[in-house]
Amino acid sequence: MADSNITKRALAASLKELMMEQPFDKINVAQICERCNMNRKSFYYHFKDKYDLVNWIFDTEFIELLKHENLSISYREHWVFIEKICGYFYQNHSFYRKALQIKGQNSFSDHFQEYMRPFIAERISSLFGGEQVDEFTLDFFGDAVICTMERWLRTKECMPPEQFVEKVKRLTEKCAHFICQEMSQMEQAPF
Repeated sequence: MADSNITKRALAASLKELMMEQPFDKINVAQICERCNMNRKSFYYHFKDKYDLVNWIFDTEFIELLKHENLSISYREHWVFIEKICGYFYQNHSFYRKALQIKGQNSFSDHFQEYMRPFIAERISSLFGGEQVDEFTLDFFGDAVICTMERWLRTKECMPPEQFVEKVKRLTEKCAHFICQEMSQMEQAPF
């Protein structure tokens, strides 16, 4: 198992280096293997294709980031956690910026959305008092979160994670405040 991870990490490092030098669609498996002195057979033993390797990089690094987190935390701690996630993406901005440009059936964007939806569903369910979240609600909030993060990461000179999270937090809280205020005024208004 350890040797397997060493091989996978070497291939991942090779792909990340290549993505710093050229567009993803110009990179092939032979280049990835050549960069880390491996043969194609080793690559295909571990991965279906280069798209699978991109997804593995995300899955592995993201799981590492999450494994020590307590996801049933307070409101303030949720924002700290979100900033930690955004910090990871910011540190790996070059890689994710290019990964999100991958188009087609095996796009990283699709994989990212599939991976993030359960986290978003859990958070929304928690906000809604633990009730089951329907597809429309999940799509609405999921699209807002995922599209905002993707747009941020696709920007060549994206803002620092602290600034990004602060903007999202301020906007979210401001909207919630004004909605509550508006609802309160409606309830007090005479018919």
